[in-house]
Amino acid sequence: MTYKILALDLDGTLFNTEKIVSDANKAALQAAREKGVKVVITTGRPLAAIGNLLEELDLIHEDDYSITFNGGLVQKNTGQVLDKSSLTFEEVSYVHEKLKSIGLPTDILSEGTVFSIPSPDGRKSQYRQANPLLNFVELGSLEDLSKDIIYNKIVTVTDADFIDQQLAKLPENTFEAFEYFKSRDIIFEVMPKGVHKAFGLQLLGKHLGFEAKDVMAMGDEANDFTMLAWAGLGVAMANAVDEAKQIADVVTSLSNDQSGVAEAVQKYILGEEN
Repeated sequence: MTYKILALDLDGTLFNTEKIVSDANKAALQAAREKGVKVVITTGRPLAAIGNLLEELDLIHEDDYSITFNGGLVQKNTGQVLDKSSLTFEEVSYVHEKLKSIGLPTDILSEGTVFSIPSPDGRKSQYRQANPLLNFVELGSLEDLSKDIIYNKIVTVTDADFIDQQLAKLPENTFEAFEYFKSRDIIFEVMPKGVHKAFGLQLLGKHLGFEAKDVMAMGDEANDFTMLAWAGLGVAMANAVDEAKQIADVVTSLSNDQSGVAEAVQKYILGEEN
């Protein structure tokens, strides 16, 4: 099978633990591009949170694209937005109240800015540590949030055990009107209903003329489930959560710290199987 698109998650997939792209991964991506495969970064982050990665991978041309905010934005890497989905203020208010009720902080992302509201007992978000390149604004309460901006997604970021313990106190259907998932052990994310990575790739496909069968997708966490299931070839990393491995078509033998992306690209895009 020949693939036209390589959809790549960042954290836990293309990035190693140190948030670095290995030389082996870089070489494999370059070889894939030389073969005509388009590399599409598919991430929960906004472009502003990935630093100089696009320059590092030479993905800064007019025909380079990324799926950001877990499918909430489909954009050219030059910044031009092709499609966008967002939360309403009423939805933001609802999610914030639920998180507040169980003592969790709230981060509301609007493009490259994060509006942070501590929990009632003063627990602050750890999102700044996870995404230091974003602009952080601490608010006293939701009343301080502007109603004239785009709300891309909401996250709560705190100690892994505490976040699980607190979320378990909410009824199972609390967030049924949204897409919600753990994207890392310390990060819980809430997105508009129906907006996820597969949705973003489908929208990009309409612009570029590709279908699911043309896509090889790689990921490791819950926010990757939809694209791993949707793509013609879903590849879970060796370090992926168990459900990702069950959903994917194949699992790499190497982790993100061992250039697992390069392994899969060599096998399924550059190898004899194509």
